[in-house]
Amino acid sequence: MRMVLLGPPGVGKGTQAQRIVSRFGILHLSTGDMLRAAVAAETCIGRKVKRMMASGALVPDQLVIAAIAERISQADAGRGFVLDGFPRTISQAVAFDDLLDTEGLVLDHVVELRADEEVLLDRILTRAREAMESGGAVRADDNRETLKVRLDAYNEQTAPLVEYYRTRDLLRSVDGLQPVEAVTFELFRAIGQG
Repeated sequence: MRMVLLGPPGVGKGTQAQRIVSRFGILHLSTGDMLRAAVAAETCIGRKVKRMMASGALVPDQLVIAAIAERISQADAGRGFVLDGFPRTISQAVAFDDLLDTEGLVLDHVVELRADEEVLLDRILTRAREAMESGGAVRADDNRETLKVRLDAYNEQTAPLVEYYRTRDLLRSVDGLQPVEAVTFELFRAIGQG
């Protein structure tokens, strides 16, 4: 099974990805983790990415796609994977489609975790307040200003993927603001595994 999770920051994509991994025994692929692993392994891609990351530059799409191609060609990806945080743009989605086609693979599911932005902002701020009150760690990006910037970037760059995948009849949508168990139940049902 090959799957993409879409949704705004803070909606719970990482949590749901871990539940998918546990249930289906597939990989959770994060582009950030893949790029860091390529750097650590000193692969050809890793050496190029290392210079960019060290300078603070964004890694270009072609290198991100190359890192994904490198990772999904490894034996442990044979059972499938769930991508969380990629693709982020239409151009990345098109390049990813081309990669899958070249490898003779298909994307089985794209699940969008929907959320009302104001409710999502309140949820994140509540999470930060509760962590602070309990003496736990508060994520640096768990504040209204940073989250608003991230949501704006999502709406501008990533939200158009919803229509892109809908026109390809791959998109399923789930209310991401339900309790975690309910989101998981709906997600599995949306992909025919409920």
